[in-house]
Amino acid sequence: MSTPINALPEPPLPTLQRLNATIPDDLDAKTVAKAWFAAFARSAEAGDAQAVSQLFVDDAFWRDMLALTWDFRTFSGLPKITQFLTDRLGSARPTAFTLRDDAFLGLHRPYPDIAWINLFFDFQTATGIAFGIARLIPNANGEWKAHTVFTNLEDLKNFPEKIGPLRNAAPNHGKWVDDRKKEAEFEDTSPAVLIVGGGQSGLEVAARLKALDVPTLVVEKNQRIGDNWRNRYDALCLHDPVWYDHMAYLPFPPTWPVYTPAVKLANWLENYAEALELNVWMASSVVNATQVDDLWNVLIKRGDGSERTFTVRHVVFATGLGSNDGDLPKLPGMDTFKGQILHSTRHKSAADHLGKKVVVVGACTSAHDICVDYFEQGVDVTMLQRGPTYIMSTTNGWKVLMGGVYSEDGLPTHIADRLNASFPHHFNVGLSQRSTKAIAELDKDLLDGLRARGFKLTDGIQGTGFGLLAWSKAGGYYLDTGASKLIADGKIKLKNGSPIASFTETGFIFEDGSELAADVVVFATGLGDSNAHIRRVCGDEVFKNLKPVWGLDPEGELKGVWRDIGVKGLWSMLGTLHHLSNSSVANRWVCIRQPCLVPVPF
Repeated sequence: MSTPINALPEPPLPTLQRLNATIPDDLDAKTVAKAWFAAFARSAEAGDAQAVSQLFVDDAFWRDMLALTWDFRTFSGLPKITQFLTDRLGSARPTAFTLRDDAFLGLHRPYPDIAWINLFFDFQTATGIAFGIARLIPNANGEWKAHTVFTNLEDLKNFPEKIGPLRNAAPNHGKWVDDRKKEAEFEDTSPAVLIVGGGQSGLEVAARLKALDVPTLVVEKNQRIGDNWRNRYDALCLHDPVWYDHMAYLPFPPTWPVYTPAVKLANWLENYAEALELNVWMASSVVNATQVDDLWNVLIKRGDGSERTFTVRHVVFATGLGSNDGDLPKLPGMDTFKGQILHSTRHKSAADHLGKKVVVVGACTSAHDICVDYFEQGVDVTMLQRGPTYIMSTTNGWKVLMGGVYSEDGLPTHIADRLNASFPHHFNVGLSQRSTKAIAELDKDLLDGLRARGFKLTDGIQGTGFGLLAWSKAGGYYLDTGASKLIADGKIKLKNGSPIASFTETGFIFEDGSELAADVVVFATGLGDSNAHIRRVCGDEVFKNLKPVWGLDPEGELKGVWRDIGVKGLWSMLGTLHHLSNSSVANRWVCIRQPCLVPVPF
């Protein structure tokens, strides 16, 4: 069963049968690529939108990450691509196109019935250094044209990162401690960018800005960096593999486990901030931020009770995907329940409830993790499933989705990130449907066991698995690391099939008349509205002008994260370690863009 959501386009895959094309045995893919690229470069440098568009098939895609649009845009279909080129080639002035003659140049067969020629290229615009990926597909007449082009702004010509040969080369004898203190305290100056939140998103944005020599201050409410992970439930562990999660400038070492425990990640973040000399004020909070013309007056209360006011150009909210308190449903009879009710954001350990009967409301990642913790500590636990969940084993799923890209034998992270980003979300629908079916076949025994137990399954939005669920609603799935087998075996009890009617003094009663006893109820029901943090700090007037942050727009791009959210100088940066906000590519995009929005240097 597919999860209902606003219908997404399902463009047909460029199969050889649909194209009425074949791949010649004597195909010289490099020669084809070089000929196409020469025409592409010549036409783009001439600003000839019509000539460029003639090199594309009718249902092509062009995804641009800041290189030509200063935004995150995907143009689908030849008319939109042509209009985009007409609008942007003149002002962007792309030039210096160079084809990379490397291992990625050549024919690629992702499936037996799909073939394209990959090519990577470099170019420049009027203001930046850029990179691109193109995929050419065959036509019935033997001609090869572009089906997908991806362009990405890598660096600004006038704002190079202070890394490698541009790092600080001056010796520092006995002054470093005092220099760091003065820099971190902003004793005689103000930051240009103030970041609210010192989790992985805030730290990576700060690291990128530091490398660009942009004065930046991170304000974190917790006592220690990493407490946003350290203070969550003890059983928390990442379900993304390490190769997918590397951070800017300081990748995880080769001894790092595939799946990172939350406390280990917390300690890493603390070391990350220290090693990269990031300016972070701990145990501090932003009381309010008021917009005055194009600037922001920000009042900060520090842990010692003192206050500072800064005037900054940009305020970045990196406060996580959701509100602090989570999304706690309001149900009839809550006030009559004699047990304990808490949200998963307030749950710490199953050891707190030994000897109790526990019900966990929810059936996605946190719910599964918490149920496993209760089971392993000998607590009677029942998962209350309200809707269907997409289940994929990490053992099989990651091999299908990431094998050879994000894996032990995979690509360098900077290449993997760009390759991953080069597939527009709407184009990916057809590919994801295929991979979801392949994973389900590999997971057949596990899924059959869940069905036999009565667990409600979905194959995701339009059959695409977990990817579009993550991008569209940041939930609705569980990447299995063991809980599903416990459910299938009855070791974690399951209740579903009827909505909750109300709480009772001793548990729940459901609309079908059935009841479920509980001493403790843990709601693992989502994290709430990310914009709630902005509302608290910036007020209702600013909140009313905010665009949605998460979810996909009609082009298939995230609506507000790392983009204009409706208020000048206000940004939202959030996501998992990889959810683009924290991939090496996206962080660079974000931090490159910020100085571009200000016509004078920071």
